[in-house]
Amino acid sequence: MAKRPSKSHSESSGRNIPLYIEGATGESLWQRVKNGASSEQFRVIMAVLLGLFTIYLTLAFGSFFFTGADDFSILEMSRAQRAANRLEITNMMGLPGAALVFLLVHKTFGLASVVLIALLTLCTLRLFRVGSFSLMKYTACLVFWLLFGSVVFGFIDHLIGQPLFFRLGGAFGSVVTLWGLSYLKGIGLFFVLLAVGVIFFICVDDNTIPRMKQLARWIQSLFVRKQTEPTDDTLPEQPASEQSATSQPAGEGDATNQIQLLVNGSKPDKTDDDKPAGAPLTVEIVDNTPDDDTLPAPEPTDDNDGIEPIDLSAVQPADPQPADSKPEDDKPGLVIEDIKGVEMAEDSPEKLMEKLGPYDPRKELEFYAFPALDLLKVYPNETSPVIDQQEQQNNANRIVTALQNFGVEIDSIKATVGPTVTLYEVKPKAGVKIAKIASLESDIMLSLAAKGIRIIAPMPGKGTVGIEVPNEKPQVVSMHSVIASRNFQEDKKMRLPIAIGRTITNDVFMFDLAKTPHLLVAGATGQGKSVAINAIITSLLYKKHPAELKMVLVDPKMVEFAPYKPLLKHYLAAMPDADENQVVITDCDKVINTLNSLVIEMENRYKLLMDAGVRNLEDYNEKFINRRLNPDKLVDGALHHQYLPYIVIIIDEYGDFIMQAGKQVETPIARITQKARAVGMHMILATQRPSVNIVTGVIKANIPTRIALRTQSVVDSRTVLDAKGADQLIGRGDMLYAGNGEIIRLQCAFVDTPEVDAIVDHIKVQQHYFEPYQLPEYIPEGAEAEAVAPGSVDMKRLDPMFADVARYVVNKQEGSTSRLQRAFEIGYNRAGKLSDQLEAAGIVGPNKGSKGRDVLIQDPNQLEAKLQELGIG
Repeated sequence: MAKRPSKSHSESSGRNIPLYIEGATGESLWQRVKNGASSEQFRVIMAVLLGLFTIYLTLAFGSFFFTGADDFSILEMSRAQRAANRLEITNMMGLPGAALVFLLVHKTFGLASVVLIALLTLCTLRLFRVGSFSLMKYTACLVFWLLFGSVVFGFIDHLIGQPLFFRLGGAFGSVVTLWGLSYLKGIGLFFVLLAVGVIFFICVDDNTIPRMKQLARWIQSLFVRKQTEPTDDTLPEQPASEQSATSQPAGEGDATNQIQLLVNGSKPDKTDDDKPAGAPLTVEIVDNTPDDDTLPAPEPTDDNDGIEPIDLSAVQPADPQPADSKPEDDKPGLVIEDIKGVEMAEDSPEKLMEKLGPYDPRKELEFYAFPALDLLKVYPNETSPVIDQQEQQNNANRIVTALQNFGVEIDSIKATVGPTVTLYEVKPKAGVKIAKIASLESDIMLSLAAKGIRIIAPMPGKGTVGIEVPNEKPQVVSMHSVIASRNFQEDKKMRLPIAIGRTITNDVFMFDLAKTPHLLVAGATGQGKSVAINAIITSLLYKKHPAELKMVLVDPKMVEFAPYKPLLKHYLAAMPDADENQVVITDCDKVINTLNSLVIEMENRYKLLMDAGVRNLEDYNEKFINRRLNPDKLVDGALHHQYLPYIVIIIDEYGDFIMQAGKQVETPIARITQKARAVGMHMILATQRPSVNIVTGVIKANIPTRIALRTQSVVDSRTVLDAKGADQLIGRGDMLYAGNGEIIRLQCAFVDTPEVDAIVDHIKVQQHYFEPYQLPEYIPEGAEAEAVAPGSVDMKRLDPMFADVARYVVNKQEGSTSRLQRAFEIGYNRAGKLSDQLEAAGIVGPNKGSKGRDVLIQDPNQLEAKLQELGIG
């Protein structure tokens, strides 16, 4: 048997002592165990185990309260018998769970054992390092509730007297309760438990004492009667030669602390003419307390915190003195009169903001729910394009070969793969003319056998030449991928955000229609104009509330915008006499009237902005939300300040109307595109014939932002974009966006008809207005004689709420339009029309500006007769 080498031999041999024997640092076994227990792995393992045990105990507790009665007989058996009958246990955690909960609930602390679950949860969170709380503090509190709760439940169990299948307070609660009852009886033990609970709350919560004081004042106020004015029969008789020298300053509105001044035993409201001449004045303190001589202390407010209340019971009337006697103290008393603050008018912006808060335009439709993302179809690989390495390498080799065949040498080539197009950036060698590369467009297209390529020479901001080549397998850009993107969902700056598609770099492309401010969409038939318009409308529906956006849809083809008809009372604006089935305008004459009505709407909005002293719609609405504009004020004789929504006018194939009506359509379009931007009216024009007689110079001058889909010729491309390139697009949503001085190639997001139908079906069942947003009435030339007088009301088309509003006005005797708006939670536009209808019916008088209308009918029976005359009684 080999001998263990001695210490000197080991040290002399130069061999290191293994770590697992002694450790390089000389740590003891206990230190190594301690270090292992404090390691990250051990902490996580313990946290997981403790968390699983907490869940196990929670489920066992929950099941025990439903199955414990059935398991009681088995749990009372011996351990061997319980094991033999374990299959009869109905607890969802089996015999161990039932036995554990039975031990905790029945044998120890009763229902208070639930506190152990909270304690285990806190320990688990601390091991996972979730939250920053004091574990010792919460542990002490939970242990108190475990013991105190057990005793309380034991006391309740004693009061019930009917034994359950388990003891509410457990064995601990039952023993302590029986011991306490033997000394204190039931009432005494109740007050002891109450005192312990109050002391605990005082120790752990600093707000307990103030809350107790507040509760005491509230209870005291329940037993204090309100002051009543004394009558002449109850006044005590006073000698005419005596007067009270005691005085007390009046409180600030507290009825229980007021001191009434009596003149010779008469009421304060009597005049001096009722007094006998030369009668002396007497000042008397009237006691209004019910039984005792003490008045409740005034409730402290924010202005007198820390000031002790004045006990009026200590104030006693002074001894009556003769009228000609002098008081002992010759010094006159100082009387300080209260200084009233400056009272603000009820209709001032500050008073309204304090009383009503900011105006909420969404209040009328506060339960409206925006469409959900699951209404849109999800396509495979919609977040990133599928890259075919072989295809990209082959195209790069062909581009390099084609350029070298014509003597163009390059230094490098880089590919950026998009959904439908790949951008190859070529860096030519020094001395190569860029114009030469641009002239080789057809030759490169021939070598690639591509449908169409586009050369960008040079790339803006880069020292390269861009060659856009279509992919062999283009990818669909879904509407879901752009609407669900973080850029669109989290954007808060854009007023009218439009997510139109993706760029070549697969980034979601968005623009603000409010800053555009108008948009021209042009392209040949079947290239995706209607899909682009639907994508624009879908973006607006997902982002804007019906109170913030209205749309005017014009569709000569009669079928493109038909799915949006159910949105009439949510998002659409219409003429006053518009038929619900014709809210999407298709007739040329109605288009002319609608456009001219929009011009009137634009002019009216400018009048409101001018009266408000602002320059754009955003500032106007902000001022109205802050209650700085009076809705009752008349502007230009007929207008009222109100919250103004954005209006988006979408005209599909407007070239058809230009060919039919010419200047009658072009003139109002030109006026709207010239001026309407500042008042929140924006126009989108779409056409499949981008010729110079349709896209005229007047329209192009006022619509700087344009979208071009594939066109038939270079001439059409230059007509729309003032540049070529649209003729080389591949169709199916492939587009060029021209705005802010640059042209960006995009793939339009595809939204299918079933998706549009699903969105519309969701919106049409949501909370809506009682009528669509009404545009001003336009009277064509030559029809003035047949027109109704301005300001008149058609009594055959009364508001559905007319009868309820009329009864409210007569009962309250208030005819203010703003009062109707607040009482019935409707918009000011509708409230104003109701006021006009009430005036036409003879129920209220004419508008008096900031003052409310006079109510002409005083008797409700007379009102019912008037309603029956109108056929709505």
